[in-house]
Amino acid sequence: MPATAVLLVNLGSPDSPSEPDVRRYLEEFLSDDRVLDLPKPLQQLILRGMILPFRPRRSAHAYRQIWTDEGSPLLRISESVRARLAGELDVPVLLAMRYGNPSIRGALRQARTLGVERLFVIPLYPHYAMSSYETVVHRVEELAVNQTPEIGLDFLAPFFGHPEYIDALVESAADALSAGFDHLLFSYHGIPVRHLRKADASGVHCCVAADCCSTPAPARTTCYRAQCLRTTEAFVGRARVDPDRVSIAYQSRLAGEPWLKPYTDKELVRLAEAGVRRLVVMTPAFVSDCLETLEEVAMAGRDAFLAAGGESFAHVPCLNDRPSWIAFLAGRVNEWAEAQRRRGDGDGGSAVSPSHVA
Repeated sequence: MPATAVLLVNLGSPDSPSEPDVRRYLEEFLSDDRVLDLPKPLQQLILRGMILPFRPRRSAHAYRQIWTDEGSPLLRISESVRARLAGELDVPVLLAMRYGNPSIRGALRQARTLGVERLFVIPLYPHYAMSSYETVVHRVEELAVNQTPEIGLDFLAPFFGHPEYIDALVESAADALSAGFDHLLFSYHGIPVRHLRKADASGVHCCVAADCCSTPAPARTTCYRAQCLRTTEAFVGRARVDPDRVSIAYQSRLAGEPWLKPYTDKELVRLAEAGVRRLVVMTPAFVSDCLETLEEVAMAGRDAFLAAGGESFAHVPCLNDRPSWIAFLAGRVNEWAEAQRRRGDGDGGSAVSPSHVA
């Protein structure tokens, strides 16, 4: 069996909450052709003429609200996950960020130094989207071709419906739900509507067919919205929550084009005005608490809900480094390792865990 290792890849964070560091981070992030997917000249015109002159200051202020003595919460949590997972396995576990540091390039160098022959890459995104899961796969493959061509790559598929992932989510929300609530809001990261259409290779299903997200079709394999619905439905069934007390919204949009609706910031106000007094909010598109969960939802979202008449706002932390989440990751790695063993024995086992797409 070849020497193996695991690579966890999360989104990333600026090196500090200073405006120059935030600007560098945003420049790298928004120059990704799978995030701001426009012709390069137009992309750079918008980025340098409309976004970078203004957004870094606002974003730096937001980052300062969540920054800790240990630095970025996302980086601290991701490193804790890496260390705890390594403690459960007998193979090295490496960590990289899609943007910023530690870099994917550096992780691949580390894998080569360790003599790794096959690398199991885990994009830390439960759902497929071109601006999250796909860009990690593309970037790792792009760098590996030139930097470490001798290392074979396997990727964990999106796990939005995996029973153990759902169980971990239910466990994480147990205290908030048992305390009593009027409504449970699932706030997923938003994407432009055209990203749904772009991910549909058939061109005739997403945003075209009636009830497209509920209708079985190959396009659901890469449909972010359908996968968010699947996570929510699985959670509701497993937690035995009344579906009439649950809804979905999407956060973190950029202005200028239609994004998935309803928008979380608008929905928080609407729910309060509609009489919801005790609200629980989950953010399961993220596995690690970060700017979007801590500042945008737990701080600004809470303030908006209470100002509109709400009385109780509970944000369920992301899975972070919970034992159930570490156990889920360890289980996927062990499945992969067993597949490697079978493949070495000539059984032809799959190297990638099932995606649980319906």
